[in-house]
Amino acid sequence: MNHLPLLLLPAAALAADLPAPAKYVDPMIGTAGHGHVFPGATAPFGMVQASPDTGLHGWDRCSGYHYDDTGIIGFSHTHLSGTGCGDLGNLMFMPMTGDIQWDPKPTGNDGGGLRPDSGARAMFNHENEHAETGYYSVKLDGSDIEVELTATERCAVHRYTFPKKGDAEVLIDLNHKVSPPGDAAFEAELEIKDPHTVVGWQKTDGWSNPKTFYFVAEFSEKITGQDFREGGETKDGKSISGKNIKGALHFDLDAGKPLVVKVGVSPVSIDGAKDNLKAEVGDKGFEEVRQGTVAKWNELLGKVTISDKDEAELRTFYTALYHTMVAPNVYNDHDRRWIGPDRKEHADPGFNYYSTFSLWDTFRAANPLYTLLVPEKVGEFTDAMLIHYENTGYHQLPVWTLCGNDTWCMIGYHSIPVIVDAYFKGLTDFNERKMLDAMVDSSNRREWNKEYREKGYAPSGDDGAQGTSRTLEYAFDDWCIARFAEAIGKKRIAHEYDERARNFRNVFDKDAGMMRGKDRNGDWLEPFKPTVVDFRAFTEANAWQYTWSVMQDVPALIELMGGPEAFVAKLDEMWTTEGVESHAPDVTGLIGQYAHGNEPSHHTAYLYDFAGQPWKTQKWIREISEKFYTDQPDGICGNEDCGQMSAWYVFSSLGIYPVNPASGVYMIGSPMFEKSSMKLGNGKTFTVIASGNSKENVYIQEAMLDGKPLDRTWITQKELSAGGTLAFRMGPEPNKEWGVGKTPPAFAY
Repeated sequence: MNHLPLLLLPAAALAADLPAPAKYVDPMIGTAGHGHVFPGATAPFGMVQASPDTGLHGWDRCSGYHYDDTGIIGFSHTHLSGTGCGDLGNLMFMPMTGDIQWDPKPTGNDGGGLRPDSGARAMFNHENEHAETGYYSVKLDGSDIEVELTATERCAVHRYTFPKKGDAEVLIDLNHKVSPPGDAAFEAELEIKDPHTVVGWQKTDGWSNPKTFYFVAEFSEKITGQDFREGGETKDGKSISGKNIKGALHFDLDAGKPLVVKVGVSPVSIDGAKDNLKAEVGDKGFEEVRQGTVAKWNELLGKVTISDKDEAELRTFYTALYHTMVAPNVYNDHDRRWIGPDRKEHADPGFNYYSTFSLWDTFRAANPLYTLLVPEKVGEFTDAMLIHYENTGYHQLPVWTLCGNDTWCMIGYHSIPVIVDAYFKGLTDFNERKMLDAMVDSSNRREWNKEYREKGYAPSGDDGAQGTSRTLEYAFDDWCIARFAEAIGKKRIAHEYDERARNFRNVFDKDAGMMRGKDRNGDWLEPFKPTVVDFRAFTEANAWQYTWSVMQDVPALIELMGGPEAFVAKLDEMWTTEGVESHAPDVTGLIGQYAHGNEPSHHTAYLYDFAGQPWKTQKWIREISEKFYTDQPDGICGNEDCGQMSAWYVFSSLGIYPVNPASGVYMIGSPMFEKSSMKLGNGKTFTVIASGNSKENVYIQEAMLDGKPLDRTWITQKELSAGGTLAFRMGPEPNKEWGVGKTPPAFAY
């Protein structure tokens, strides 16, 4: 990874007044490279993300912002955090002076094909930009306008300071959005309600299709005039509707006197936006709103305490923890009215409805982390999944939901392990039979799943079927269904899904010692080159990266490979085999064939724990952590993916990781801090002590759990949730006797 110079980072002094640990969060981490995060202001799990947009198109602008860009188009209210597909960027505001600049010009080399010096876009310098918990600011070149942003869950507050007395404008662009080229808003409306208030809405297509955001904007100064345009044509009056809608509002301002704009946002209605603004902002000033959001973040971030005097390490850790709680996003009004996948308005269901479930990514570690740190939200997440199922025409639990719609992105039915994990931890309150029906429906209704059920594997081929990845992920989800069915007394269903969970065997080639693609006739795909990422058999990965995806039965995978020695030899070979052949930009963070920048590899380093050589898990966990996580703008090696990339780091920093996230078992790695404590939702505190820990002392010499010797490579959810202390003595050389010879349980509830 090529790190950017530290001098380009936001001035740390500006965050010094924040309380710890919020002051250690740097939202700029992950804005460079391929992290795809946004630097703007948001509340925990909030619907609104007030942030600058530097470009609309291009893979590295999925969040609307990339550190390499030099111009800002404007400041919009919705953004994705670390995804590999772009959308949102709704309701864009941009302050300016002088002649109104309406449309950016194309064919530049900056900002996804838009010239940095055209339209409303303003150049900026990172030295004049700052991001911290709940706050973003930048001074725009040329005009010297200072822009400050803060946010609540459903609202944003802008503060614009103009350097000169006189006419100033705020452009509201309701055609703007982050999207593939040509995928702009297709309908909008803007209206001046009174001299201080503007309302409107924007309906957009895109990855999530369709969606509407309504808003109410209250200005601290009187609107002295307006200009409206539709599709490039000037329109008179105080309201406008149609396609390609933009409006410029005029203000007569004193130099240095801020123009404060309070914006309420709703997915339901303008009245909903108005009520959200009243409930969450009301008469509060910018600083009061900002401090309220900081307090919410600080409460959550303070649930994990680490002992480290290195501020770079503190920034890396707490920014990672922050990123785990940017999504999922609440997607209802303050009164809990919500818009479902049927695109209809629904009344309060008794809980908050959430969307932005990046489940192919987050089921692995981010969702398990929520069960420990924010258990009060986990029940709402699972309830939201069930009512999503009940309000679709296709009876499917969420696959990858955004703004209430399912994008159908990625493979598997990974809401199921999230629900099962939450259920066994006692965090749910749904009807068990209804949920089992939803699980069974979801496992059978996807068309891609038909041949998997009939043949025992999903076929692969030149049509990009990715059948082997599908087989492996379906099999894991099926194991989760079996455990849930068994727990509620549905033995026949449990037996059926236990059989399906063994389907991974049908795509394992013993001669190659790897998972392979198999065609509809049952023949192995040829040619077979395990370093190639070609989407014939695998999803955003190759055979080296997916062969290990049998989280539900690692001992069976070890047996298929010929025993522990052969298994370890294959794992060892993965780290040293060079030459991943891929045009998939997601395959990043490489060590040999290991790709930490994409999720299928995330559990792999922990598999040595199952095969009698845990010191190799300890070695690789530390190397991955040191190499791929820093406090620089490019400090995330791949897409953040709504918290999963960071959740891996949070768990691994604490010395544990849920290889099978629905099993109640955490595998032990190598803790990164001398002491860390996690405040659990049940009021208990779980503490990890690593005596003698350092960058050299990465190997566990001995371990104690609540003062008693621990000679195994895992702990259970029951042990963790009881609180207490897991203590290690660390050293520079492996202790090849510790933790050897004991097999973790497949299920510990």
